Amino acid sequence: MDVTNSPEFQAKFKGTLPDHLGFEVTSANDQGLTASFEVQPHHLAPNGYLHAASIVMLADTACGMGCMLNLPEGALSFTTIELKSNHLGTAREGRIECHAKPVHKGRTTQVWDATVIANGKTLALFRCTQMVLWPSPES
Repeated sequence: MDVTNSPEFQAKFKGTLPDHLGFEVTSANDQGLTASFEVQPHHLAPNGYLHAASIVMLADTACGMGCMLNLPEGALSFTTIELKSNHLGTAREGRIECHAKPVHKGRTTQVWDATVIANGKTLALFRCTQMVLWPSPES
């Protein structure tokens, strides 16, 4: 089931870094999440090309929101504990899109892969591991 139009889902972004950078979810379900942003001057590095941090924000947020939608029953949330990106290209304008998919959805960790593309060209390959956060045991 696609949840991208859910007010609760959209509200999670309000006032956050992804909100400020124009992150938009275009589809989301238990098989993955697709998101994008339109390149603006604030996404660029001083050399005039897309800043690597803009790509990492897109990929990490797409994977993180995918993780959030796939948390085990009773889990509170998650936090990213490791990420890696290989940057293969860049852009100066246009729409940057990310396709994130789960590789492992466990009770203590999740591993997600993402591909970031622009105009049919792969800009980055990304992998992250999230730790699933559980309520503290009552004393």
